[in-house]
Amino acid sequence: MLHYGIIGCGMMGQEHLRNIALLDGASVAAIFEPDPAMRAAAAALVPGARMVGSVAEVLAVEAVNCLLIASPNFLHLEQLEEIALIRPLPVLCEKPLFTDPADAPRLAALRAAYPAPIWVAMEYRYMPPVSHLVSEADAATGGIKMLTIREHRFPFLPKVGDWNRFNRNSGGTLVEKCCHFFDLMRLIAGCNPVRVMASGGQAVNHLNEVYDGQTPDIWDNAYVIVDFESGMRAMLELCMFAEGSRYQEEISAVGPKGKIECLVPGPGRFWPEHLGPAPLPKVIVSPRQPAGPVELDIPVDPALLAAGDHNGSTFFQHQGFVRAASGQQLPEVTLEDGWWAVAMGMAAQESARTGLAVPMAACPYAPAQFRTAV
Repeated sequence: MLHYGIIGCGMMGQEHLRNIALLDGASVAAIFEPDPAMRAAAAALVPGARMVGSVAEVLAVEAVNCLLIASPNFLHLEQLEEIALIRPLPVLCEKPLFTDPADAPRLAALRAAYPAPIWVAMEYRYMPPVSHLVSEADAATGGIKMLTIREHRFPFLPKVGDWNRFNRNSGGTLVEKCCHFFDLMRLIAGCNPVRVMASGGQAVNHLNEVYDGQTPDIWDNAYVIVDFESGMRAMLELCMFAEGSRYQEEISAVGPKGKIECLVPGPGRFWPEHLGPAPLPKVIVSPRQPAGPVELDIPVDPALLAAGDHNGSTFFQHQGFVRAASGQQLPEVTLEDGWWAVAMGMAAQESARTGLAVPMAACPYAPAQFRTAV
């Protein structure tokens, strides 16, 4: 039986609580959440959990035998380091792993020494339409040459203390939000990126907001192009002022045999009721010969949709983590996977700021720089 200790229990942490409740053989034993309102909400969801006042106190609860980190981004690495010093249990850590390029050597040291599984929470891998596309992509395309990911969505939601309004806390939009998509690109490519080019900025959102005299600096739109070792090219199109879209994510992969794409709706709670039922996720396969698209609905269990905003993926991710924490398998999303996703986002932000392509071999914050040492 797994007994989770939860570190950080705001909006995403509470989604994790609802999904852990759906698992067989798992429960929540202890929760550390410093914000009173979020702590009360978490206690209402899991009344049997012990509410504690620090990471160390979570680790002191004897029943706790695995951990979830869902705190603000800038706390993830230091909390992993604290856990490593006190009681290194299996951890499911929300993305991103780190937010400052200068922290990459700390992550290298953690990876070299941590004795238990660390699984990085890349929920988008586990969305049913996305996982269907990933599993069928090679067969449908004959080998992917071009990959496009479009996310047209709502602006960043309010968070406790408004931490996500500033790059210094979040790592920047292309790290905070888009590391999911860079992880998907690398997963689908099956190899590492070699060059990143980007254009992005802040055009619409949060421009009239002020916190302690400061205007938010988080970007709300970008284009990113990534070249991979295999020769595959990938592009991300991000717009965070397009919540009127029917689908939030649209992913297409194209090769010599044809195209496969998936369409993923946003959170059901944001779908306008007057439009009727929310759209179903879809996968569309479009062969070149014989031409003609084949469209498949990929429905998601309503109980999983009700448990969170990520099309059931948080539940499927926890199923895998439970197996990894129990010694039945290795983590499917490793520290190196999470590290690459952050490095790609940082390279994209650097490219957008400078107007120059960024070769990944020259990035001091990329995993390859430390692979030999660890």
